[in-house]
Amino acid sequence: MAPAGAIALISVGVIACVIAGFGLLRNDDVVPTVAFPSSAGPSTSIPSHAAASSAAVPSDAAPSAAPAQIVVSVVGLVRKPGLVRLAPRSRVADALSSAGGAREGADTTSLNLAQVLGDGDQVLVGYASKDGNASLRSAVVAAGVGRAGPSSPPTAGDAPESGTGTTGSGSASSTGGKVDLNTASAEQLDALPGVGPVTAKAIIDWRSQHGKFTSVDQLGEVDGIGPARLAKLRDLVTAG
Repeated sequence: MAPAGAIALISVGVIACVIAGFGLLRNDDVVPTVAFPSSAGPSTSIPSHAAASSAAVPSDAAPSAAPAQIVVSVVGLVRKPGLVRLAPRSRVADALSSAGGAREGADTTSLNLAQVLGDGDQVLVGYASKDGNASLRSAVVAAGVGRAGPSSPPTAGDAPESGTGTTGSGSASSTGGKVDLNTASAEQLDALPGVGPVTAKAIIDWRSQHGKFTSVDQLGEVDGIGPARLAKLRDLVTAG
């Protein structure tokens, strides 16, 4: 009986060890499977948050929209004078086209058709004489100070400087900073704003035919000088 009882106890112990070992092996399989998802959770939430934050930045830094159009005044010998609306950085040729084009006899050679225009600029289309010389030069008058383009006439501030010299005979051609209509040379008259070589010659021809200017208002009798141009020249010249 003793050996049989010992064998029974050993058998029970072996079975108990097998059951305990099986349980331990089963618990070891469960632990890793539970740990992996929990450790992967935080790592997936961080990139998504960062992506959302970075996606919000460009919307705050979006640039403001550029002006949709500019307004330019086109006057003179065009078919539809007035205000025209153009795309930004349009050129003189675009303004003339929007105004219906230049009329016959218009002076387009004095204009730089490729010049870029700004908002508020004015395109003045003058007229040309039959021989092709400009009797009233065309020009682009800029809206802002210091923005005058290459087709624009000299500013009023340049006139006194050009008229402070002397004529070929040595007599003074200016009085108090003004150009003397009776003694000024063709070059000095040409330097006045809105006066080109043709108009300067017309002033000298009038002076030769009538003796001398007794009043600045007599400039209105010179071919090519209208009321608008006379108003610009009134404070820059004198009839000494």
